Amino acid sequence: MSAELLATELTRYAAGKIRQNRTQIVRCVGLLSDEQLWSRANERTNSVANLVLHLTGNVRQWILGGLAGEPIVRERPAEFAARGGVPRAQLVRTLEETVHAALDIVMRRHASQLIARYSIQGYDVTGVEAVCHVLEHFSWHTGQIVHLTKAWTGEDLSLYDPSGQKLAGTGFPP
Repeated sequence: MSAELLATELTRYAAGKIRQNRTQIVRCVGLLSDEQLWSRANERTNSVANLVLHLTGNVRQWILGGLAGEPIVRERPAEFAARGGVPRAQLVRTLEETVHAALDIVMRRHASQLIARYSIQGYDVTGVEAVCHVLEHFSWHTGQIVHLTKAWTGEDLSLYDPSGQKLAGTGFPP
């Protein structure tokens, strides 16, 4: 397999999974009341809204700033300190716009850009590491958001039937 084909496969897979997770996050945000969206089990935990703010900041820093070199100002502690004040529509719109812009950048990366080194958030990483970090980080917090949404609403958010087959009409790729 050529380096460019490998780069294409990696970025296609990562972009697809991040899109899938973004769709699941938007689904969860839509199921929660405003109070549930910002609620925390205790002071050591985060709300769904805090996690959405955090994911938006992380994707901006690692992809838009890190890989694309756009100037990014991020106040990471503020993502966790917020206790409200950001309307649901704005949370979703900003996440979707950020993910769309980031995936456009990721999908245009060539093999040489994926093996190049970048300084991101104090780490010296390759483009592959940056893409994998964002995918892993996004997936981790998506799982937390799904769990919190299930706990708050009692909704069955499964994308699969009991035999493990993807449910029809979920809009999610396998």
